[in-house]
Amino acid sequence: MSGSEVYKISFIFPNQDKYDGDCTRTPDGILERNGYGVHTTAGGIIYRGIWKNDRMNGLGRLEHPSGAVYEGEFKNNMLHGTGTYIFPNGSKYTGQFNENKVEGKGEFTDTQGLEWDGTFHYTAAPGLKLKLEM
Repeated sequence: MSGSEVYKISFIFPNQDKYDGDCTRTPDGILERNGYGVHTTAGGIIYRGIWKNDRMNGLGRLEHPSGAVYEGEFKNNMLHGTGTYIFPNGSKYTGQFNENKVEGKGEFTDTQGLEWDGTFHYTAAPGLKLKLEM
């Protein structure tokens, strides 16, 4: 068997998480999430997107019960690359992420709808400028 065959599965984990989507079998016979799939945790967090090597890798959307939503790139189960994070209060950050942290060029829209752009480092944003469209 080549291992490249893709299976569609619906699986409930012992912790009551659920996965619906594509998977492949490793050479030693273990099923891994690979391809497109939806993973829902028992706590209500939903990931819809691409899986590689049993981890969130590629483009996806992560929704939290709090209302927070991340849409963008993932690497090894982390927010990594370019994406948009909408906070529960409605404010929004679009830009670069590095291993779950806001890092690099980005734009932040606050709860008043004001847009700020600059370079972000973790949560601090030195040199942040208010963006005004006149």
